[in-house]
Amino acid sequence: MSEKIVMTPKGKTSNSTTLIIERKAAEVSDPDADNVHVAGGDHKGIVINKTTVNGIDEIEAVPEISLQFRVFLVNGQTGSHTQESRKLLFWFKPSVPVHERPTVAQEFFKELVTPQHFPRDYVGFIKMLMKLMQNRYPTVRKLEVELKQLAITKLPERPVSSDESIMDNQLLLTAEKVLEIIEAAYPHPITVEELAKQYSWDQDLIRAQIEKLKDKKVVKAMDHGAYTRVIQHDKDVQIVKHMPTIIRSKQPTIAIITAQYCEKLAVDAMMENRETFVRYTTVGESNVYTLGNMGGHRVVCTKLPTIGYTREAMTSAGNTTTRLLGTFSKVDFVFLVGVGGGVPHYTDYTKHVRLGDVIVSSAAGPNTAAYTYCEHVKDAGDNEYVFEYKSHNPQVPSIQQVAASLLEQYNGTGDCPWYEYMAEGRAVLEGQNEHDFGRPSSETDKLYMSIGEKDVIEVNHPVAPDETDSSRLEGCPRLHLGPIACGQGVSRDARLREAFSRTSRALAFDFESDSVVESIVGNCRESWALVRGIADYKDGQRKGPWQPFASLAAAAVTKSIICGMEPPPE
Repeated sequence: MSEKIVMTPKGKTSNSTTLIIERKAAEVSDPDADNVHVAGGDHKGIVINKTTVNGIDEIEAVPEISLQFRVFLVNGQTGSHTQESRKLLFWFKPSVPVHERPTVAQEFFKELVTPQHFPRDYVGFIKMLMKLMQNRYPTVRKLEVELKQLAITKLPERPVSSDESIMDNQLLLTAEKVLEIIEAAYPHPITVEELAKQYSWDQDLIRAQIEKLKDKKVVKAMDHGAYTRVIQHDKDVQIVKHMPTIIRSKQPTIAIITAQYCEKLAVDAMMENRETFVRYTTVGESNVYTLGNMGGHRVVCTKLPTIGYTREAMTSAGNTTTRLLGTFSKVDFVFLVGVGGGVPHYTDYTKHVRLGDVIVSSAAGPNTAAYTYCEHVKDAGDNEYVFEYKSHNPQVPSIQQVAASLLEQYNGTGDCPWYEYMAEGRAVLEGQNEHDFGRPSSETDKLYMSIGEKDVIEVNHPVAPDETDSSRLEGCPRLHLGPIACGQGVSRDARLREAFSRTSRALAFDFESDSVVESIVGNCRESWALVRGIADYKDGQRKGPWQPFASLAAAAVTKSIICGMEPPPE
């Protein structure tokens, strides 16, 4: 007897409708009855029951998976906005293992909201649910669907990554934007002429904004008309022409590489007995090295001097890494520490990555890599893609082993070391006033998905299946181990990012650290890891309140790992 997909109304109010869609083996006894419509043709096997169901099976009262999202739709003709809440409750066939059910629900949901096919109207939405159950997801036994009209209180702010705006030559000239660019370039001093050329700004107006920054004592003038950032929280900064010789007992064995200014501040705040050496140059690349202690280890931290997001800048990052490892030849372990973009799991609370969480790069199985860079994408049609990519794994996963031990020991407890280190770091950074390293409100952690054109949906974060679950404590970043991916071609496009995250099994994306990783591997460093604090759901580059906090979280987890490593031999 063939299965049928039967839809039955459960309840209706003035602004909401609840339906049940379930898989039934029994034949409909009276297909000609007024209250039953049996579809034919392409929709054979679909049954619409118009009679509201009476009573609720107590065993079925609690769903196995629940997912809720809000839909913001824009009428293309009138420009008017509508907002709906849509809730999906899932039940599965007994043969589906419990641990596999969130994955099936996640794939069902992603296919439902594919931009090319997402149905804007009520009938189309219900029909697509039924067809997915019928043709694509035979293990889904029952769905309960609630659709509710909501009042428009505030339109969602569609998330835009900063890479799109940075590449735009018509950026609005403000003191804040000039400071952001100077910080990105640090330690390389940047001239008014460079700013004018890159962003099509008037030089006199640039100078006026720089004077404001000088008055605030956050920017200072250098030789040849260049400007650089004033380091506020580190009083022991030495300007040198050449890196001084470091005696053997103070030679670092661990290197930490950062790309953004707030990342460097966060890492430096984790060090004790630190001293910073800066070599400025207008020809070639400037360098900054901060040396200090973390636990029983000597550490050196540098910041990549990045001007723009071109491949030339990425190549320069690789050269800076090579110079770092040549200067400090005793370095055996390398960390890339900073922000990244999370890959959310919409149905599985235990796998879900949220803003402020920290990912340590690690292979997720025999056919995965700790770090995967997507070079090219080919569209194979029908929402399928072919990715050309390079993958890297550390030859010696000692960093990952310590991180795994920390995860097992501390995740979900309020006394985890990284929480303590974050508090200590905030105290160190309290004197600087340009970056707020405090934790932003949870209300700013929104999950938006584009469904094409100007329409978006906001997805609720999955909730803990057990009310007593303590694996995510308020204010304490959650630690994850898993692959990290990158590539402008995939990170900028929601569909490609989603598809590539399935291919690479990535938990996070970062902004093209491939040249740095290749330099580490090429310089025969066998133990390395990326540690990414989640600042957005793209690639971490969106300027916003979560970047400093995510940087601090990543730095604190890095210190926790380093303090858990065996000290080097005397």
